[in-house]
Amino acid sequence: MSTGVSAGVVTAEDRPRFEGGAALARLLAALLPRARRRAIVSYLVVAAIWQLGATSERWLGRSLPWLGSLPAPTAVLAAFARLVRDPGYWQSWAQSFGRVLAGFSAAVVVGVPVGLALALSRTFRGIAFPVFELLRPIPPLAWVPAAIIFWPTQELSIAFVIFLGAFYTIVLNVLGGVDTIDVRLVQAARSMGASRWNVFRRLILRGVIPSALVGMDVSLGVTWEVVVAAEMISGGSAAGSSSGGGLGFFIWSSYVGGSYPQIVVGMISIGVAGYLSSTLLHRLSIRLTPWLKAR
Repeated sequence: MSTGVSAGVVTAEDRPRFEGGAALARLLAALLPRARRRAIVSYLVVAAIWQLGATSERWLGRSLPWLGSLPAPTAVLAAFARLVRDPGYWQSWAQSFGRVLAGFSAAVVVGVPVGLALALSRTFRGIAFPVFELLRPIPPLAWVPAAIIFWPTQELSIAFVIFLGAFYTIVLNVLGGVDTIDVRLVQAARSMGASRWNVFRRLILRGVIPSALVGMDVSLGVTWEVVVAAEMISGGSAAGSSSGGGLGFFIWSSYVGGSYPQIVVGMISIGVAGYLSSTLLHRLSIRLTPWLKAR
């Protein structure tokens, strides 16, 4: 005759342990929503596949294509642990963030009014839009040599290239946002005695904000692509040192020095920086468009 506890029966001795596990599960569910738990699982799966592929020569006897030539995540973590104590690494973060912020802010300040002017003035659109369409297909990186020549400092030349990377997307989204506003709403407001300024401020501006924010979100991702390439091409800083030359120049100097784990650290750093920037912009968009959240 068995003296053990029947399956599925919780005894008085086991009840505190059972209740503690349930409380821990509820706490984890409250702290980590389902979407975030799925994201963590996906990161872990990718890291496991990456580790197995990078170390395939040890356990398989031959290196797998693509993954086998990458540094293992353990080596990348070790490189990151060294870089955390290096002030030059964080200075590179700060410089790239500052350059993106300067170029992106200038693109917003210039791009939104230009987009509104193109949408609301037929004369201005007929004059400026052909030139805009001629310049728009030129990649921002093609402007790097000209920017270095024409701008007095290297920082201004990098900021100008970043500005171009965001400017065209913002203008097009503002222009498209105005075109999607129902003209009947404008006609109804004018027929009820609203002035042109009131129609512009209360109807057009509010109607174009969602499209403008979408354009800013897309262009913000482009600015991180542009700043990295611009820092690689221009050398990152006037001093030409690898310390504090921006994340793009950090990656390039790591490649020249043969430190491949540091290259991956730089790439992941750019991804994290872009994610943080997009998150901040998304939270700002929620505050600027509360009526969309209420739908």
